[in-house]
Amino acid sequence: MATTSTFHTETGTGQDANIDQPNNLHDLTTESSNEASMGFDTKSALEIARIINHEDSKIAAAVKKSLPEIALVIDMVARSLRDGGRLIYVGAGSSGRIAGLDSSECPPTFSTPPQSVQYIMAGGPKALASAVEVNEDSTELGQRDIARRRPTRKDVVIGLSSSGRTPYVVAAVEYARARGAKTAAVTCNHNTPLSGAADICIVAEVGPEVVSGSTRMKAATAQKMVLNMITTGAMTRLGYVYDNLMVNVHMQNTKLVERGISILMRACNIDRERAVLTIKSAGRSVPVALVMLKAGVDKPEAVRRLAKSDGNVRLAIEDTTLEL
Repeated sequence: MATTSTFHTETGTGQDANIDQPNNLHDLTTESSNEASMGFDTKSALEIARIINHEDSKIAAAVKKSLPEIALVIDMVARSLRDGGRLIYVGAGSSGRIAGLDSSECPPTFSTPPQSVQYIMAGGPKALASAVEVNEDSTELGQRDIARRRPTRKDVVIGLSSSGRTPYVVAAVEYARARGAKTAAVTCNHNTPLSGAADICIVAEVGPEVVSGSTRMKAATAQKMVLNMITTGAMTRLGYVYDNLMVNVHMQNTKLVERGISILMRACNIDRERAVLTIKSAGRSVPVALVMLKAGVDKPEAVRRLAKSDGNVRLAIEDTTLEL
């Protein structure tokens, strides 16, 4: 398991960070000065917007270079969730907030149990709204926080760090990997301690930020794109998406109820009245309603088929099995 000696010396809580000790942060592309935004503070509002927009246009191309690794992680997560494991994100600062956002949106989007996709953030949940960045320097806190989740070989642990060297995140990934969990890293720099700690490394090298070192900008946007791909891809592989429709939507408010009705109307080419009646008879479950209509079966049979296919809607309709 690859580590670096400089990483293991950064074990404090950040309260006593050594200002005299060089850490070569300037060597990272995410910390470099961006020539495109020189004199940024002298620009008009429109010029500022244009510069940021121009730099943002580079993000998708940077992510594209890591599509093979992203695909590997998608299948890794799908297998883990299918086998009863968990996806656990670990991050600090902006990276942790992106992780919290992605994990919190999985239950309403795919009706997954909250424990299936989790996040751990340096400083705890309060750090989502208030900066508690000092904790990211602590290897002990990283190990402690992931240890509380008791990672096993069924789980996937993904560490997020724009720099790729955040001690808290690296330590958590190392701990999880040592206990058999499958691990991945999402970073914006090559050849980092985090990439060495993980089984698979996804690098989106977006280059210098418009405001030097402000990785809440391009780097965080790239990380959000990657996490969207991983969870959406994994849930789709598991069959929680039918065609390109969000059939596992959790109908808990007016908007989501309407979305569920519209999905059924579109998927089955039926009118609203029939869609509403079917959803009601299906116990307000869009997947059950869809299987009932597509396979021409009653609710008990639709429920049986979904249980047999582990919730894979297409396979429940076809009444077969899938090897991911």
